[in-house]
Amino acid sequence: MSKPKTKKKKRLGSYPFVSVLFSITLALFVIGLFGMVLIFANQITAYFKENIEMQVYLNGNVSENDKIRINKTLASQDYIFTKNGKPQISFLSKAAAAKQLIGDTKENFLEVLENNPLKDAYLIKISPKFQEEKKLEEVKSSIEKIPGVFEASFSKSIVSSLNKNVKTISYILLGIAVLLLLTTAILINNTIKLALFSQRFLIRSMQLVGGTAGFIRKPFLTKGTLHGVLSGILASTLLFFVLQLGFNRIDELKVLHDNEKMLILFVILVIFGGFVGFFSTLRAINKYLKLSLDELY
Repeated sequence: MSKPKTKKKKRLGSYPFVSVLFSITLALFVIGLFGMVLIFANQITAYFKENIEMQVYLNGNVSENDKIRINKTLASQDYIFTKNGKPQISFLSKAAAAKQLIGDTKENFLEVLENNPLKDAYLIKISPKFQEEKKLEEVKSSIEKIPGVFEASFSKSIVSSLNKNVKTISYILLGIAVLLLLTTAILINNTIKLALFSQRFLIRSMQLVGGTAGFIRKPFLTKGTLHGVLSGILASTLLFFVLQLGFNRIDELKVLHDNEKMLILFVILVIFGGFVGFFSTLRAINKYLKLSLDELY
């Protein structure tokens, strides 16, 4: 006769972890996707801000030496946006400006006019720190005081619209982020709470044989934290593959990619997973430790 199968004893801190891992990983994956949206939105905003320009028109009688002097004066100012240590200043001659205007309008105004009425100009990109409308007006006034400068101008409507939309979108994304974090924390908390429900009688048994609260909590907290960290790693891995798939399908996404910020996002997911796993487990264990025998049923 075959020996009867012995029922495997439950170990303290053991519970069905596959469903827990799946639920926490899914929750962290959703947070990670939103984090990627935030990073891309920030990159798009930075791109637009880096391309806010001011046109500096020169007097008609400026010499080549005057142009060099004006260029050096502009390049030394704090309001000029620099990229890789290089001030973002470009020169547009009146001949090039006329050619560009003819191409845009499809009409050759030089055939009607004897002289080119346009002026030589420097196109300067403004640092994001000076892109408020009031500061831009101050920059404009400062530039117009430079000898040889006829006029400085910028598009007020574009600057105003950009600043307004960026502020509105920032508030909306911040609100969604807070709501999503709270929802995810509650979801993970309930998932762990339900998983530990099957361990409530084992917890009571350990209490009856003299197990201290700290002794009972330790294996649960260790596993809860490890499951949270592992879920963060799994979610980060899935996000990495989704990101690579997006880059392969949409070339424009590569422009928005930022390795450093993505790495920070992955680390945050792992830490957040471990943090929520630890405190959700602690909360659930403390609840079951305080329940009476009747309340366990």
